[in-house]
Amino acid sequence: MAATVATPVTPTELDSDRCGSEEESRGTEAEDSSQPQTGLPAAVSHSRLSKLPLARIKALMKTDPDVSLASQESVFIIAKATELFVEMIAKDALVYAQQGKRKTLQRKDLDNAIEAIDEFAFLEGTLD
Repeated sequence: MAATVATPVTPTELDSDRCGSEEESRGTEAEDSSQPQTGLPAAVSHSRLSKLPLARIKALMKTDPDVSLASQESVFIIAKATELFVEMIAKDALVYAQQGKRKTLQRKDLDNAIEAIDEFAFLEGTLD
């Protein structure tokens, strides 16, 4: 197996990575819409696009007393947003793990990412 080289990543490189993944997902959606519809229900196609269990997310959404009904589209949007958020914070924390010459993310890597990146300021103190 090849050795991993830790290279510092600037915020502009991280932002371009994020934009690229969004553009890729948009491109995939555009390709899907150009293909003929097979008549599958929307829930089936949404579940394939999301890596998180939609039924569990819907159940979590319904635990909020202000939410009585949750449409399939809203559940899918929440699932996709959660998926992208976890991916983003994991990539940012991976930079700190690589600086420590490690391949495994640790809590301190998440703490460092939260402290260093302004987008995660709302998470400060949540891991305490």
